[in-house]
Amino acid sequence: MANALVSIQIIPKTKNGEDVIPYVDDAIAVIEESGVNYEVNPLETTMEGELSELFKIVERMNEKMITRGSVNVISQIKVLYQPQGIEMTDLTGKYRS
Repeated sequence: MANALVSIQIIPKTKNGEDVIPYVDDAIAVIEESGVNYEVNPLETTMEGELSELFKIVERMNEKMITRGSVNVISQIKVLYQPQGIEMTDLTGKYRS
């Protein structure tokens, strides 16, 4: 079982004010490629896994924004660390049908 949930909102600054959505799509692709369980929401994406692994994914997401041409990146993250284990459904299951 995972020991952490990390929610991230990534905000890349583009060179010429281009639409950031393609950048965000690439950031989400980094999560997809990692193989961790995740859920995309309107304002952030939540990942489930081992804390150290999730922080490495956040780092790769930021690096991807720079290699894609972003001048800089703001990453707003929220972390729930629970060594005995945590899953997204522990917090949201009662709201899902």
